[in-house]
Amino acid sequence: MDSQPGRSVTSKVLALLAAFSPASPALTLTELARRAGLPLPTAHRRAAELVAWGALERGEDGRYRIGLRLWEVGSLAPRGLGLRELALPVLEDLYEVTHENVQLAVRQDLELVFIERIAGRHAVPVLTRVGGRFALHATGVGLVLLAYAPTEVQERVLAAPLERYTDLTITDPRQLRRCLAEVRRVGYAVSDRQVTMDALSVAAPIRAADGVVAAISLVVAHDRADPLALAPLVQAAGRVLSRALGAPNRPAPGRVPLPPRHGTQ
Repeated sequence: MDSQPGRSVTSKVLALLAAFSPASPALTLTELARRAGLPLPTAHRRAAELVAWGALERGEDGRYRIGLRLWEVGSLAPRGLGLRELALPVLEDLYEVTHENVQLAVRQDLELVFIERIAGRHAVPVLTRVGGRFALHATGVGLVLLAYAPTEVQERVLAAPLERYTDLTITDPRQLRRCLAEVRRVGYAVSDRQVTMDALSVAAPIRAADGVVAAISLVVAHDRADPLALAPLVQAAGRVLSRALGAPNRPAPGRVPLPPRHGTQ
């Protein structure tokens, strides 16, 4: 029997799965137990069950890794799968026009989750990965998702500490509030060196019948970026996907104004 009063078997299993991260994709049993806050014998029993089911795999080096069975189950998530399949041709078209990084993201509570990306061979390197999470306040897709999120979500983000990734990251709640208002006004976001000092992104919303459900973006090298040229491309891609999702038709904008350069990757 597991001897940790107050913790269910399910919570222990989830803690084991949550112990993995992009920086630590392979863990020894000792590391797994420590990160999950479990006694070594408990971690051993639960990990063995997860290996038997396929959620974890154990390599010849004795380290545990996330198993393919978990990936198979995760790929069934309807919000990511259906949108990804619908969006992929549009993402590919946007890539063919620009040969830059193209990203698709949705909001989950106070974070965003990238559900698809196409990386340009010669494009600026990005920190994102499919299935990866990121803060809402710094990236272009995050700013779009936050700008159109419920007021309660916005206030929770504004009330929490805003992590600084570069010297240009917006960490002042008042400045972020103004930035979100500008995103809603012009219909897109520009994240200028807020995540890394070599990249700029332009993002636009994707709407369904009940509001904004995702965001699409281009991430380009800062020194060759022209947001005024990129914004109409990203907005057009967002409108195509919005129509496919049943959003009401919105008039296409004329000249797209450029938000403040401190704006919004």
